[in-house]
Amino acid sequence: MNSSRPTSKLGASYWKLWSATGVSNLGDGIVSIAYPWLASAVTRSPLLIALAAVASRLPWLIFTLHAGVLTDRFDRKKIIVAMDLCRGLLTLVVGGVVYLERESLPALNELVSLSTLETNYSLYFVILLSAFLFGLAEVLRDNTAQTLMPAVVDEKDLEKANGRMWSAEALTNSFIGPPIGSFIISIAIFLPFFVDAATFFIAAALIATMKPTVKSFKPEGKSGPINFRIEIKEGFAWLWSHELLRPMAIVLGLLNGIAAMSGAVFILFAQEVLGTTVFIFAILGTAAAVGGILGGLLGPKVSEKIGRGPSLAIALFVTPTMTLLIGFTSLWYLVWIFIAVETFAGVLWNVVTVSLRQSLIPSQLLGRVNSVYRFFAWGTIPIGTLLGGALVTALQSSLGRETAFRSIYFIGAVLGFGLFLYAVRVLTTEKIEQARAAVTSP
Repeated sequence: MNSSRPTSKLGASYWKLWSATGVSNLGDGIVSIAYPWLASAVTRSPLLIALAAVASRLPWLIFTLHAGVLTDRFDRKKIIVAMDLCRGLLTLVVGGVVYLERESLPALNELVSLSTLETNYSLYFVILLSAFLFGLAEVLRDNTAQTLMPAVVDEKDLEKANGRMWSAEALTNSFIGPPIGSFIISIAIFLPFFVDAATFFIAAALIATMKPTVKSFKPEGKSGPINFRIEIKEGFAWLWSHELLRPMAIVLGLLNGIAAMSGAVFILFAQEVLGTTVFIFAILGTAAAVGGILGGLLGPKVSEKIGRGPSLAIALFVTPTMTLLIGFTSLWYLVWIFIAVETFAGVLWNVVTVSLRQSLIPSQLLGRVNSVYRFFAWGTIPIGTLLGGALVTALQSSLGRETAFRSIYFIGAVLGFGLFLYAVRVLTTEKIEQARAAVTSP
C-alpha cells in the first residue's frame, strides 16, 4: 500500500505534470540521437556544427528576460500548452524537410570514417532556423514550467517533487529515448522527428487537464499594458540584491559555459575519437540517464544528510574531474562512467538550487526572477558553444584534429577547478539557511 502514498501526497496535478514531462522527454531522448547525427551528416565542420547548437541556445541569451515577464503576466498552464503545441508543429516541419532531403545524405555508419564532407547548405540553414525557433519556444516553456511546481506541491515537498521529476526526465530522455532513437533512425533518418512531434502533443493534452492545488496558475499583481523594461528591471533588481541567488546564478552560468565548450563538438569527438556507431552513441547517452535517475532519487537524501553547502561543493568538484578524465580516454565505456558520475553531480546541484529558488522567490516575481537567473545560467551556453567550436577549428591545424578535441576538455577542467575554489566560499550551508530563514521570518 505504500506505493499509493506519493500519489495522494503530491496530488493528481503533480503526477500529470510528471507524466507530461516524462512523455515529452522521451521524445527529446529519441531526437537527441537524430539531431546530432543529422547535423554531422550535413556537415563535418566543427564550427558549423557548433553554430547549429548556438542557434538553439541563443534564445536563452536574447529572450529569457522577456519570457520571464510573460510568465508573470499570463496563465502559466496555458503558456506551457501553447509552447508544446508550437514545438510539436515545428518538429513536424523539420521531419518533413528531412524526408524530402533524405536521398542527399550519406549513410549514418559511414560518418565514423568521414572527416570531410561537402556541406548541404540548404538543409543546414533549415536546421539553423528551426533550432532558433525551437529555442524561443523552449525558453518560454521551460521558464514557465519551473514556476508551475509551487502551484501544485507544498513547499516542504519541493525537493522530493523536483527530484522525482528529474528522475523521470533522466529515465525517458537519456535511458529509454536514445536506444529507441537509434533503432528508429536506423529505419529512416526522418522518422524520429515525427515521433518527437507526437510526444509534444500528448504532453500538451496532459498539462491542459491539470488543476492548481496550492495556488493559482495565473500570477497575481500585474495588470494593464506590459512594460518590458520596467518589469525586467524589477526582476533583475530583486535577484541582484539577493546575497545567495546572485552568486549562485553567476556560478551556474560559468559552469554551463565551460561545459558547452566541449558539448559543442561532442558528436564529432564521439565519432572520430571514441569510434561510436549510432547504436553505441545511444548507449553512451544512457549514462546521463543512470546518473540522472540516481541523482533525482538520492539527491534530496544527500542534501539532507551532509547539508546543502557540501552538496553544492561536491557537484562543483566532481564536474571538472570527470571532464578531465574524459579528455584523456579513448574508450567509450569509460566515458559512459564519467558522464554518469558527472550527471549525478549536476542533478544534485539542481535538486538543491531549483528548490531553493522556488521557495525563496515571491510568487508574483517568480517568473521574472527565475528568467534573470536563467539568463545568467543559460545565456553563457551559446557563448561557450561558439568558443568551443572556434577553438577546435583553430587548434586542429597545428595540433591535429584529435588533440584539438581533447584540448577543449583539458581547458574546461582547468576552468572548472578554478570555479570550484571560488564557489565553495560563497555557497555555504550557513548562507543558504540564512536565506531560507529570511523568508519565514516576520
